[in-house]
Amino acid sequence: MPGSLLPADITELATKVVGENIDAGRKLAVAESCTGGLVAAALTEIAGSSAVLDRGFVTYSNESKMEALGVPQDIIETFGAVSIACVWAMAQGALENSDADVAVAISGIAGPGGGTQLKPVGTVVFARAIRDSDAEPEGELKQFGEGTRAEIRHQATICALELLLP
Repeated sequence: MPGSLLPADITELATKVVGENIDAGRKLAVAESCTGGLVAAALTEIAGSSAVLDRGFVTYSNESKMEALGVPQDIIETFGAVSIACVWAMAQGALENSDADVAVAISGIAGPGGGTQLKPVGTVVFARAIRDSDAEPEGELKQFGEGTRAEIRHQATICALELLLP
């Protein structure tokens, strides 16, 4: 998209997310860690996004995940911030602290450091929670490989935006 701050593939997908959620009458919230606000930035790049995006949380530190989103300390201590359990709690916390109908949470290891044998650089976890749903939040772990920090964050942003489609 000409004049866009972000890459064309992200802007095009964000345009689709905004349009389809307007049509569905859904409000969105995002809880981001490794993407550092890129998902919210992608959505707000689109004119009319105020009809869709309720709020975004950038909870980079473990403390912020606990304070802003109510992630239990025992989840972080037991499973780590890069875990399905943590992003489930982040997504639920985003719903509880917003007027959104759907929330997506992202946490991962963008590198170049910070990876371990069990959770190498490029490990990113996602969860989607839907308000008033009896179902557990949906969670997914992806391995984006040993790309650059920018490449991993780019792929994580695309994946999160896809999870926001109705």
